[in-house]
Amino acid sequence: MLQSPGRWKPLYFKIFLILSGAQFRMKPKTISTQIPVPSRLQGTDGVRREIKLAKDSECKGQTPIQVFLEKGWITEEFMELYAYCYVKNQPRNKSTSSNNKTIVIGWDPRDPSGVFTEAVVRGVRKAGGKALVLGVVPTPLVPLFMLHEGADGGIMVTASHNPKDQNGIKLFLPFHGVKPLPADDAELTQNLLKQNFVAIKKASIKGGKTDCRQKALELFRHFSLLPENSWIESRATLKNLTLVVDPACGSLAGIAAQIFREAGVGKVYEVNKSGAVNLRSGVADLEGCPRITADMILKPGSRFHRHKAVVKLFEIGRANQESAKSGKKRIAAAIFDADGDRFFRLEYDPFQDTLWVLSGDETAILQARHLVYHNKHSGSLYINTVESDLNASTSAKSMGLSPLLTAVGDKWILLKIRLALLEQKLVTAKLAKKKSTQLKNKIKPLQKNGVTSVNALLDLDALISEAPDTTKNEVLTVGSEETGHNITTGYLTLPNKKKMQVYSGNGLKSALNTFAATEQLALTLPPEKYIRSIRQPFPPGFKSTLYTYYIRQDLFCRDSQVWAKVKRLLLQTAKQNGYSGKTRNFPDDPDMLYISLAEGKVGVFVRNSGTENKISVNLRGRKSDASKLKKIGLEIHKLLFSLLKDPDNALYKMELYALSQIASQPVTDEKLEVKNQYRLRLIDEMKKQNLIQSSPEGNRLTPLGKWYILH
Repeated sequence: MLQSPGRWKPLYFKIFLILSGAQFRMKPKTISTQIPVPSRLQGTDGVRREIKLAKDSECKGQTPIQVFLEKGWITEEFMELYAYCYVKNQPRNKSTSSNNKTIVIGWDPRDPSGVFTEAVVRGVRKAGGKALVLGVVPTPLVPLFMLHEGADGGIMVTASHNPKDQNGIKLFLPFHGVKPLPADDAELTQNLLKQNFVAIKKASIKGGKTDCRQKALELFRHFSLLPENSWIESRATLKNLTLVVDPACGSLAGIAAQIFREAGVGKVYEVNKSGAVNLRSGVADLEGCPRITADMILKPGSRFHRHKAVVKLFEIGRANQESAKSGKKRIAAAIFDADGDRFFRLEYDPFQDTLWVLSGDETAILQARHLVYHNKHSGSLYINTVESDLNASTSAKSMGLSPLLTAVGDKWILLKIRLALLEQKLVTAKLAKKKSTQLKNKIKPLQKNGVTSVNALLDLDALISEAPDTTKNEVLTVGSEETGHNITTGYLTLPNKKKMQVYSGNGLKSALNTFAATEQLALTLPPEKYIRSIRQPFPPGFKSTLYTYYIRQDLFCRDSQVWAKVKRLLLQTAKQNGYSGKTRNFPDDPDMLYISLAEGKVGVFVRNSGTENKISVNLRGRKSDASKLKKIGLEIHKLLFSLLKDPDNALYKMELYALSQIASQPVTDEKLEVKNQYRLRLIDEMKKQNLIQSSPEGNRLTPLGKWYILH
């Protein structure tokens, strides 16, 4: 630790400049700082931002769009405007007029006042839509209920795994419940930018409102417990499982635990049923941590000391250690995020007194093995995103599946599924050879170059209308995001008794499927071998993600100055470490910089988050590549700190001020002098950036943290 106060003068001077409004280092003169109006306001999945009330002094005199663009905040007025434009943007069905579109609306519990959710309902009704209100429900229930009722659209008010001070909107379209694609987002954005909110604010309510909560929850319960969806063969399947359920104080609170009980789980304990969403709970806390040892919960300041699900699982595991060793019990946890579309599994290992963390990669492979074992999916797709461990695809291929890599976001997995279904439908359709060839020629470019609008899918679907509704083989085994979105085929019975296939990121379905798969596996293996087989269902490669928060995301896009500098340094450092690099383009995410190394066995990619104000350097490869990839990653990480940090961002200013306190001596969470409402979030995000680390005495600077504040 540097002791001389004189060494820290540059830091204090920088903080003074920042707090006084001056600007320095992180804003190079060569890069334009004017905030452009983007072609689309949406990120990976809808819009998410920090929330502010429109009456706040910092928002007065500005339109909802101005506050969103210039301040980076979502107000309730923005929510109302967004919902209004979404309804107006929806195409009319033949059976509906402009004034009786039905829109399903649900939300997670992060808005107890109802200010933001009521604004969404109001926006829908002002646009003439009929609001089918579900209240607090998991995200997958919105498209499910929309399809069941034949509604014209769906809105989920949530910021998913983001902190409690943020909110947002996810949208669903009536075409098989898919999410809007970039061109759809751009069209909605242009509609938003043209609106006169003053006129909308004064507009009268036109559409109706119906409380559909109980009907929707019963549908979700029935859908979840249906054997073809849960994969649970009998009430005895899960009787030896003891389960801790962590809904992250979110949408699945009370719901998931009850469904697990009805599914036959031996014992169910629920934690984090109420409180601040995603705080010391949920999947986001587990990301990047493959194993949790006892020392990680013992002392104040240790990573999981106050994570109730982790502490509870250790407590139950130790109390039942002998039963677990003998195979009489299996002890695990189901961890969700606030809106219930993501799932991580924790498995208690009685032989090592430790917890194994199974992310979306591990759970997807366990599900895939189960399906392949039952001879249902030979040769079908295993789709995962670039965030996944590269060895997951290798494992899927060894099972006889067809791996397919796509951009980040479950919407792209859903798109690939829909294209595959259309292609299969074409194969089974009795069409003239000429028409069949024409349609194949339409599909191939979409598969290669990407689809930007759902209308392209609608057009293709209409052209193949002669094809039968059923298909001979499953096109999908599993679609997976490492972050916990897993998608497998679901079956929904409609009011007319017809059955349709549905696809969505569904945390509860993923959990039921994973536990059903492994409990059947436990019947054939001795306990210790069972633990080994599920804790690492495929040989893991090297995987690391380095984050930079509070940035100017608009500066990093294809062929921008920052993009070019990052690419140049990445290729240079890769070469210095013995790799030859090749740029790989993903049409679904053109602004992602992806460099493939070692003939595809190693990948490094840099991309803006579509859900938070951050950018990441993602390192994926073999275990043997770890040390080299860490060197490459560190250099790119430092460059992003230098080029993209936003001096105008309030959290950036607090970050430097917090680091100045920690620089001289360790500081505990409680004694860090920043605004109370931001303290825990700031500490968490400084740790995610590897700027600080916990110690028994308090938070300390890491070597990167020391570099950061002095450069």
